[in-house]
Amino acid sequence: MFKPAFSAMIAALLLLTGGALVAPSAAASPYPTGPVTMTAGADPGSGFDLTIRAVVDALQQEHIVNVPLPVQNRPGGSGADFLATMVQDHRGADDQVAVTSLSMMVNQIHGESAYGYRDVTMIAGLMTEYYVVVARPGAPFADLGALMSAIKSDPAHVTVGAAHDDEVPFDLLVAAAGGDPSTVRYVTHEGGGDQSAALRNGEINVAIGGVSEFVDQVTSGDLVALGVLAENRLPGLDIPTAREQGLDVTLSNWRGLYGPPGMPTYAVESWQSALARMVVSPTWRQIAERNHFTTNFLTGEQFQTFLAETQADVETAVASARR
Repeated sequence: MFKPAFSAMIAALLLLTGGALVAPSAAASPYPTGPVTMTAGADPGSGFDLTIRAVVDALQQEHIVNVPLPVQNRPGGSGADFLATMVQDHRGADDQVAVTSLSMMVNQIHGESAYGYRDVTMIAGLMTEYYVVVARPGAPFADLGALMSAIKSDPAHVTVGAAHDDEVPFDLLVAAAGGDPSTVRYVTHEGGGDQSAALRNGEINVAIGGVSEFVDQVTSGDLVALGVLAENRLPGLDIPTAREQGLDVTLSNWRGLYGPPGMPTYAVESWQSALARMVVSPTWRQIAERNHFTTNFLTGEQFQTFLAETQADVETAVASARR
């Protein structure tokens, strides 16, 4: 959906001589000198969780950041609860970093969060991944067309597992099929782990989330992918796109890192420098390939422009789905 100039951004963060990264602004002491808490505002197995743990693994395996980076899960409101904590309790801190995504925008647009990206320090955009709809093997829905027909004819008998922000792409699918998104029966789960369990025990009929949240189960045959909201089929995954099935919907979810409001400049620049090294490292490339992440590294004005344009797109999508 958005294709920033990744290589140009990396080049801009490198010195012209020696290939060394630009040093952050001078601080009173080297940074970081102690642990930095890395937070996923959702359950284990969620897209937030997978992303923050991938970042920590890459930074530490590549010896880019050598202080402890403890990961904590603080689920609630698809990231909205911890966003409020970051704003209200950690202003000016340099030892707090969290992962966020499209959910930050959806929550604010829906009025379920008082805060958005302008209320915190947006450090960097890391990557995007596409949404996928999955079901149990042997489910009565062989493809998205059959699923949409079932929802249009009897929506009360189709339960859809989704994090609250992931309802937007599913609403767009229903609208594209000529159905009424307001009739969809959602069951809220904040991550792929919970959704997979709900599919197995029959609590829900289908689920929607990021490809990385379901790729292992789809590859093993434990789940069946009905369609992916990408422009083309994803390499290594033989999943038909929604467009192939007559539903003109493509949508990807971005993910990035943020800090508290007023995060010191030396900390922001240090993280941006570290992440710039990380996204070109062999470890990150392996993780991204395995999880079907598309690395889109953004900082500074480019990141702010991306955020503003994406927020406008989400507002349009939400308004369209509600009509």
